[in-house]
Amino acid sequence: MLGDQQDMLRRIKAVLPTRWFADASPVLAGLLNGLAAGWAWVYGLLGFVMAQTRIATATGVWLDMIARDCFGTRLARRGGQSDDAFRARIQRELLRERGTRGAIRAVLQDLTGRAPVIFEPARIADTGAYGVATGYGVAGAWGSLSLPYQCFVTAFRPHGNGIAQVSGWGAPAGGYGRGALEYASLGMVQGQVTDADINAAIAGVLPVATIAWTRITN
Repeated sequence: MLGDQQDMLRRIKAVLPTRWFADASPVLAGLLNGLAAGWAWVYGLLGFVMAQTRIATATGVWLDMIARDCFGTRLARRGGQSDDAFRARIQRELLRERGTRGAIRAVLQDLTGRAPVIFEPARIADTGAYGVATGYGVAGAWGSLSLPYQCFVTAFRPHGNGIAQVSGWGAPAGGYGRGALEYASLGMVQGQVTDADINAAIAGVLPVATIAWTRITN
């Protein structure tokens, strides 16, 4: 294979004078194999280094370093998240729409897997008006022009995957003080998206000098 020890050995032998050595030269073969192993290692290292310079091919801690360079501490790998999943998050974030209502919806959809409810008190499509989505219970809520550049966002926590080694409510695997039951919180869920993550995601796409009053619910 290109760049492996045998390939390097063949390349070194190709530049040696053919009449200097016998057909069977164990000492020479050992020396050349040592040189070939070193060059094969260098070639492999060079390929690895080149791969770590691109988001599409970086792996492990190098992908974490790319995220840190681009986003600071705002975008970190979740517990147990694979390189491919983390790479997709980085690429989405680099090209993310910002400063619009759609941006808020998209970032929360990506983060939680659930679409938020967004209400702008100065937007008649949300509040309703004469001839526009009018009628009791048809529109979103009371409108107001005294809240410029503000909106109300209801964000939903993602559907969690549970807590490892702990049974759910009503499961027959244990009882109080016995078996795989215990007091738990959302913070114990591995890879859980926290409320702080949701707030940070909204703040990251809001236009300057705007306010999003946020409610987070299940």
